[in-house]
Amino acid sequence: MGKNYHVVPSDEGWKVKREGADKAGSVHDTQREAIEVGRERAIRDRGELVIHGEDGKIRDKDSYGHDPYPPKDTKH
Repeated sequence: MGKNYHVVPSDEGWKVKREGADKAGSVHDTQREAIEVGRERAIRDRGELVIHGEDGKIRDKDSYGHDPYPPKDTKH
């Protein structure tokens, strides 16, 4: 299983945090920028990108590694 990355809101902007890490890997002005960076890292590490909304709740997930139970949705 690869590393999972979360895009989360903060007082400084939008953070990209590796799951289990104490500190954010990077901070961005917009959620879009954070998603792009998080996606690149998840693809590189064959993990999952978890995108949180402004309220902190998960609003989307994308897997980039081997997923034994892939979703049946058609969002992409």
